[in-house]
Amino acid sequence: MPKRLPKRTLAEQVEEVVQAMLVSLQPRPEKAPHRDLAPLAAIARELRYLPRQEFRSALKSELQRRASMSTKEGTDSRAATAPAKALHMRPGFTSITPYIIVKGASDFIEFLKEAFEGVERLRVPAPDGSLMHAEVAIGNGMIETGDANEQIPPAPADIHVYVKDADATFDRALQAGATAIYRPTDDHPSGDRWGALKDRFGNRWYIATPKGWTPGPEGLRSVQPYLHLREAHKMIPFMEAAFGAEAMGVHKSPRGMVMHATMRIGNATLEIDEAHGEYQPKPCHLHIYVPDVDAMYAQALRAGATSAEPPIDKPYGDRSSGVKDPFGNTWYLSMFLGR
Repeated sequence: MPKRLPKRTLAEQVEEVVQAMLVSLQPRPEKAPHRDLAPLAAIARELRYLPRQEFRSALKSELQRRASMSTKEGTDSRAATAPAKALHMRPGFTSITPYIIVKGASDFIEFLKEAFEGVERLRVPAPDGSLMHAEVAIGNGMIETGDANEQIPPAPADIHVYVKDADATFDRALQAGATAIYRPTDDHPSGDRWGALKDRFGNRWYIATPKGWTPGPEGLRSVQPYLHLREAHKMIPFMEAAFGAEAMGVHKSPRGMVMHATMRIGNATLEIDEAHGEYQPKPCHLHIYVPDVDAMYAQALRAGATSAEPPIDKPYGDRSSGVKDPFGNTWYLSMFLGR
């Protein structure tokens, strides 16, 4: 009769998963983890892509701490199947957030509340009474904003917003002061029920409800920046090289023009297409959370970006840097330090 092996604790199993993943950076087949380990293994899998040893160690410690808590609290099936949270992001954020600079940021916040049922999460006034920084949640996404000044001019954006009822949201936005470009219709090339409008701050909003397809496990991404670019086909390799982005769907004309592309960074997406007609480039600000700011900053510079700010620890708990891409957009790269 074979000798029975002693039962390993959940913490010991996590240790085994982490060590196996850190042995090599080369992809290889992995056994499906125990159901109680699935959420933890999802985080552990990201360890192989993190270049800074101290950050690997921090994540590993967090995994072991969670495993210890799971052992003490039992194996609640709901906790075991809940998606793992990204440890490098501040709560409430996804990997990509538009940062919209406007004149009259306080009024803009009220517009977001009225039009999209936004929830104000943070407001930081400047000494002169203007708004230095604010955060407004829309669905499962976030909009960051602040007042323009002499150093930072207005930078409106185009945003694709997924909602449960495009018509109702469209009407609320009109009541909040937006003007219609076209009402929601089922005839949009995407197949979604889709409408467009413009607010008085210079932002364009594409409001859509999905039709004919089912969102994945993460659900709809409520807020997606939409970039209209000249030579949009060049943005795809730039984002891949600079930020490790993934092109999830690229539709081109017979002449190679990008009609539409969805680009994924981390757990969020943005959309691009070739500028045309009234849909012209609108250089904007984008805030992305990454596992390692220093490595991503250097990677973006190698890919052709220019420095806007080298990596530095911020007083609000992020390590942050800034780069500008060849298309004029500014990317704020951040990693939550948890302070």
